[in-house]
Amino acid sequence: QIRERAGIFDLVRRLGGKKFDTAVLLPNGFRWALVARMANIPRRIGYDRDGRGGLLTDRLLARRRDGQFVPVSTRDYYLGIARYLGAQDPDPTMQLVTRPEHDDRCRQLLAQAGFRLGQPLVLINPGASYGEAKMWYPDRFAQVADRCVRELGACTAISGAPNESLIIAQVMAAAKLPILNLPALGFDLTLLKSAMKQSHLLITNDTGPRHIAAAFDVPVVTVFGPTDPAWSEIGFQMERQVMAHVYCRPCQKKRCPLQGTPDFHQCMTEISSDTVFERAAGLLRSEERLTLVIDPAC
Repeated sequence: QIRERAGIFDLVRRLGGKKFDTAVLLPNGFRWALVARMANIPRRIGYDRDGRGGLLTDRLLARRRDGQFVPVSTRDYYLGIARYLGAQDPDPTMQLVTRPEHDDRCRQLLAQAGFRLGQPLVLINPGASYGEAKMWYPDRFAQVADRCVRELGACTAISGAPNESLIIAQVMAAAKLPILNLPALGFDLTLLKSAMKQSHLLITNDTGPRHIAAAFDVPVVTVFGPTDPAWSEIGFQMERQVMAHVYCRPCQKKRCPLQGTPDFHQCMTEISSDTVFERAAGLLRSEERLTLVIDPAC
């Protein structure tokens, strides 16, 4: 905590030294509004949430209904700030770019690991920083990866953050066919972008790489458990959202509150590897957008 505070005060000092006249605060956190205020930035723009309204000079109101916040995707939430600042009909399309040297390095590492040009490249992203309830099961990711290799002739690769090494290892241990471990090959976030750009499909939980895929126009299958897609909707025509129609979702909890009951984590247990594979295979053959809802009662 001492180190964290020292880092914040250092940030305040550096920001203050730059003499900024405006701070646009995209995240809702109280901390960043306080940092901007302590740095004596005269104009501080953001949504009036998390008790930080008094620290802002321009307070935008988030949508509410019956005292509760209305789900608004992060993309549209931020575009609201852009409109407030004067943007006329801002383009909601997400875009990312890579450097040629990073693309070349990515191709080199993939080739050294056994990827052959002409193969479909399918990326698997089994982690999620939000919490364990958001993560589908390692053995099911592995089953989908095996079928991608066996039935689609794909090369599969797995990615994840440094703190997701355990779930990466679990997926690879459960798989019967080889999966390229991108972190072990030296892929960082920069090279992951290049890998995503060159891939044909991403299979992921509701997490960051999903947005990277959409920004590169790469088809993506997203497994939704406890979270409501409305909070992170990206409007990407080549996304397939898979979720279970169960009474308790979306609860937005980091851990399933039904531990010890027959309904524990059913938002994920009801999603089979067959279902996800079918969406993945279909994406390579069709451009029709589809949200698949699984009803366990059927």
